[in-house]
Amino acid sequence: MARALINVPKTAKRGEIVEIRAMIAHPMETGYRVGPNGSNIPRDVIRRFACSYDGEEVFWADLFPAVSANPFIAFTLVASTSGVIEFTWTDDAGRTQTASATITVS
Repeated sequence: MARALINVPKTAKRGEIVEIRAMIAHPMETGYRVGPNGSNIPRDVIRRFACSYDGEEVFWADLFPAVSANPFIAFTLVASTSGVIEFTWTDDAGRTQTASATITVS
């Protein structure tokens, strides 16, 4: 399981533009590197990263082997209502993981 560091402001004013940051601890193996035993290390890349705000998808990105290990993703959104911001990512093996944070809008 990959660990994620999520940075979401705890509070915001309605209509304020807030920055959302996420870093996922993941090796992002391309499948081209050779391991110590001489065989290729199997490909293991996060294919899709998505963010939902109060149940609606507001950001997504398709990632490729050129992305470095431990990808860092930052984007902005408009704080419109208090709710949960949920992050979901899926890797080559089909494993899906999630993380979430709550924002309070006044």
